[in-house]
Amino acid sequence: MKIRIYPGDDDGVDSVCRELKSGKVVALPTETVYGLAADALRENSCRKIFDIKMRPLVDPLIVHFHSTSQLSKIAIVPEVLGRVGEEFWPGPLTVVLKKKRAVPDLVTAGRQSVAVRMPALGLARMVLEKSGLLLAAPSANPFGYVSPTRADHVVESLGDKIGSVLDGGECEIGLESTILDLTDPEKPAILRLGPIGEKELEDALGQRVALKVTSQNQGKNCEGLLAPGTLSKHYSPRVNLTLHSAGEMETIRLPYGIQGHANVYFQRPRHNRAAQPDTFWLSEGGDTKEAARNLFELLRNLDRRGYRTVNLEKAPPGGLGDAINDRLLRAAAKS
Repeated sequence: MKIRIYPGDDDGVDSVCRELKSGKVVALPTETVYGLAADALRENSCRKIFDIKMRPLVDPLIVHFHSTSQLSKIAIVPEVLGRVGEEFWPGPLTVVLKKKRAVPDLVTAGRQSVAVRMPALGLARMVLEKSGLLLAAPSANPFGYVSPTRADHVVESLGDKIGSVLDGGECEIGLESTILDLTDPEKPAILRLGPIGEKELEDALGQRVALKVTSQNQGKNCEGLLAPGTLSKHYSPRVNLTLHSAGEMETIRLPYGIQGHANVYFQRPRHNRAAQPDTFWLSEGGDTKEAARNLFELLRNLDRRGYRTVNLEKAPPGGLGDAINDRLLRAAAKS
């Protein structure tokens, strides 16, 4: 079966909506990464997501919605959600809430909570609105591999395992959403770092937000995870990564011109290092938004080129840099 690539126009959206309503799984863009979408309230459709991705059932799915009336059908909505929703939705924020019976246990890894998000990208919202569905949509790639930020990444990773992808071009942000736990509204906590930071959430909520970003080992934890993206090894290319702190690679002796090895800087290196063979960088001038947008494409490119080992410089800490470094630490983990 050859994968169909639908253009990001009204006809493409209509075609994707028909497939989703018939129970199929399709890949579609959001502002963060491309998602592998299915009707969130149809268990058989969601099971196809797990099968296609080879995703463990302990890893829950995020449910995407386009209206508060949709949200109230699947989750218990605390009053405090209004403050963050008004500030950050539509946008790259996922919130974990107590769920209602309508959501299949398969979607929530057996937990009595559900992760929800209102995406900002126009194409994703068009699909949600035209289909009238709530959509479960984890990243459209094999489980544990680098997330896709373009339609061709989906084709490259999943090939004929899915029937179609809606092409929305390159994702604007390139990193997965921040995940905020509001199952206890009195104790909000960040479960996954992302484009929306701790201070922004604290300002919106008017209270302290705890950081509960974890690194769990899949083999040692049979209980369903509270949120996706919390396993110790994730977002991982095939190449072996050695990470360096921000600025370190400009000051140490690095190997150049060694077959199968590359060096990746956070920003374009100074002096003559940029001209060295097998040298790459995430941002021309050290902009974290640009680096985040380029991260997953660069990791995929290293795999395409057949590198075996890579020295890679982390982002400067703080803000979006922390989210980039979270992905890098998981990408470089051995298990």
